[in-house]
Amino acid sequence: MPAFLFVAALSLQGCSVFKKSDDADAPADGSRILSSAEAGQDPEKTQGADRRDAFVLTVQAPPEIRTYLTRHLELQRYRTLDDLDARELSRLLGAAEANARELLGTLGYFAPRISLELNETPASGKAPREVLLAVDPGEQTRITDVDIAFAGEIENDARAATQRSEVTSNWSLRPGLGFTQDAWDGAKAGGLRRITAFRFPTASVKASRAEVDADTQRAKLSVTYDSGPAFRFGPVQVRGAERYPPEVAQRLSRLPVGADYDQAKLLEAQQRLASSGYFDSVFLTLDPDAPNPLAAPVIAQVRDANFQKVVFGIGFSTDSGPRVSLDHTHNRLPLIGWRAVSKLSFDRKTKVLNSEQTSLPDENQWRWVTAQRLQRETTGSYEVNSGRLRGGRAKGTDHIDRSYYLQYDYAKSQGPDAPPNASALSVNYSWTGRYFDNNTAPTRGYGLALEAGPGYTLTNERAPFVRTYARGLYFVPLGTVQPTGGGEARRSRLQLRAEAGAVATRATADVPAPLLFLTGGDTTVRGYSYRQIGARTVNGQLYAGRYLGVASAEWQRPIVWNGEMTEFESAVFLDAGAVADRIGDLQAKVGVGAGVRWRSPVGPLQADVAYGVDAKQLRLHLRLGFTF
Repeated sequence: MPAFLFVAALSLQGCSVFKKSDDADAPADGSRILSSAEAGQDPEKTQGADRRDAFVLTVQAPPEIRTYLTRHLELQRYRTLDDLDARELSRLLGAAEANARELLGTLGYFAPRISLELNETPASGKAPREVLLAVDPGEQTRITDVDIAFAGEIENDARAATQRSEVTSNWSLRPGLGFTQDAWDGAKAGGLRRITAFRFPTASVKASRAEVDADTQRAKLSVTYDSGPAFRFGPVQVRGAERYPPEVAQRLSRLPVGADYDQAKLLEAQQRLASSGYFDSVFLTLDPDAPNPLAAPVIAQVRDANFQKVVFGIGFSTDSGPRVSLDHTHNRLPLIGWRAVSKLSFDRKTKVLNSEQTSLPDENQWRWVTAQRLQRETTGSYEVNSGRLRGGRAKGTDHIDRSYYLQYDYAKSQGPDAPPNASALSVNYSWTGRYFDNNTAPTRGYGLALEAGPGYTLTNERAPFVRTYARGLYFVPLGTVQPTGGGEARRSRLQLRAEAGAVATRATADVPAPLLFLTGGDTTVRGYSYRQIGARTVNGQLYAGRYLGVASAEWQRPIVWNGEMTEFESAVFLDAGAVADRIGDLQAKVGVGAGVRWRSPVGPLQADVAYGVDAKQLRLHLRLGFTF
């Protein structure tokens, strides 16, 4: 919420108040006299009741051309001169026609008919003279032929065939389209961007030519791109680092030495460094003057962040109510040099204090991890005090996170008929893959997470157990929603979500509650309160269970309002979930409902109203952000 209010405040600062143009004096043919503010003049120069301009410029032309000429004609610069006499103005009019033809040529009109007329207007309160510029632009020049050629290493390189094809197939100024200078420059720049994005960062436009036939209003275009040599990533050279050794940026960037230059990978590496917490600013560039392009150094210009940082946060969810948190980060612990991230968080359901320490990644991107947690949480009908110790290794890449670790859990439940105290030691492996089009607000792709590990209970009856857990999310594209008023179309989609978990052990074994399952709430089964669905109820008491199953289907569709595409989407959904101590006892609790999604500047905001079929009540569910 603080981030949302902050963005809203920034948005308000961008608002402006525009003065509505006065068309009362517009000529009958549709042309319009632009105000001095519209023409790029300083409003302060036109203030004062006793002050008149040297002349008034009236442009009669189609609307787009009229606006363009009025803003860019050189003649406008002399309108407010006090000592501009009729002789000097006549001289300026001689140059104005050539200037107008030049401007019209940039819009693709090379054979216009132009007339200039100077009229005396001594009775006018605006100016003693009027300059009337009448323009008949004629037919706009059209493209008839486009010739795209290549020079340098890209010309005969078989690996570059895809790039050459992309440049030609995505050329924006195709035959049949109208010629303008801006479109011509944009088409050349677009082709160059496709070449410099991969392997050839020093590519340039070697030659370009636009042959225009003013009599037939036809144009032939030709451009030659010189790719220069192909580049590959060399070692990362860190500049500006003072607090942290160069290895921090080199290893966290994860740029493979010897790989083909890829602009997207360079930007991803820069983003990783910027979000790592070690640096306040990061800028990565490839050295274009490297003597060996196949081992060009990557220059990392950085500014170090402070060793320590404290963040205070507040939040709210319909699952657990208001939340207060305090985060502390130490980027370089004394003696060992690891990073420590600690968090203290309180809400209506959970009070937790945890800390995690991680080493720098090694050459293969694996890092050592240790973690500790103390927690008091409502689990079913009981308050459970628990503790956890963990140690192992982890690795994160662009799409995949994986880890393996040794873990100790302890739990003590409070309340009548509470489960007995329990503790366990387990060895675990986890794997998470994210293949979304956007990791913060996805509309396509899928994600999958798996956890598995054997363990051994240490309290009361000692027994082996195996815990497994899996969850998945998949977006199925559906029909396209096209706004009637024009604009970008967006797809509707079907979001499929599933969870499954199991703890296999003896019926008499006491497994710590944090390793068991409960479900229900904003992100699982809507229509039920947070973790309301458990294994069984004895004397009105809800227990966590050993088996879990959750499934959800949600149809999301963009909302069009008054013919325009909005940032809102509608959603209808069906959720079902069950928890039990035996697979045969699983009985689904169903929730149905509808909601609205808003693609806010700080992440997706969803508001849902769901009816719990078993609970027989409506619930409101609010959620900000997306995590998987």
